[in-house]
Amino acid sequence: MEVNIKSIHFDATESLKDFINKKVNRLARHYESITTVEVTLNVIKPETSMNKEAGILICVPPREDIFASKVADTFEEAVDLSLEALSRQLEKQKGKESGR
Repeated sequence: MEVNIKSIHFDATESLKDFINKKVNRLARHYESITTVEVTLNVIKPETSMNKEAGILICVPPREDIFASKVADTFEEAVDLSLEALSRQLEKQKGKESGR
């Protein structure tokens, strides 16, 4: 599985990248068919709180790609919220496939 992390208009710290890789790898253990994960980090209006956005795109062939984006006070929180949403989407897809 390939993990790409893009930070827009700032440089992500190594600890943030390690946190993201750890969380994404945990998700991949439950869903083996994930091939690529693209994480985009963005700061929205730097002078306000709740300004850290994490968008995560998961490629799960042969199905369609799955995307979630959340805004929170920290990047870690935004990543956690996005991964929770993605996990729910993956569970739904698994349920649909097993129901066929």
